[in-house]
Amino acid sequence: MHKSLLCVIGAGLVFSVASAASAQNICGPHEEIVKRLEKNYKEARAGFGLAGNGTLVELFVSQDKRTWTFMYTRPDGITCLMAAGGDWEKIDTPVAVKEEMS
Repeated sequence: MHKSLLCVIGAGLVFSVASAASAQNICGPHEEIVKRLEKNYKEARAGFGLAGNGTLVELFVSQDKRTWTFMYTRPDGITCLMAAGGDWEKIDTPVAVKEEMS
């Protein structure tokens, strides 16, 4: 039950952020966006997954972990930024949000 709820909440967040990013037209060819992330921010792919609709979702993080970018690529090859920020913190062992807030 809890896992299903987390998946639904996560999917809702992803698609609401994706809609906001799409509205800003921060999209382009995958290869071009990846090159810009590598050149301008020294970011490399840290993880990825496939959504049920065939969309590739990727997380890019800089080597010094000061910046990160979350983006998706549609099946037609167009990539759009969903969110970006700084101060990325990698967690090796997943921690439930409930435990983290205690």
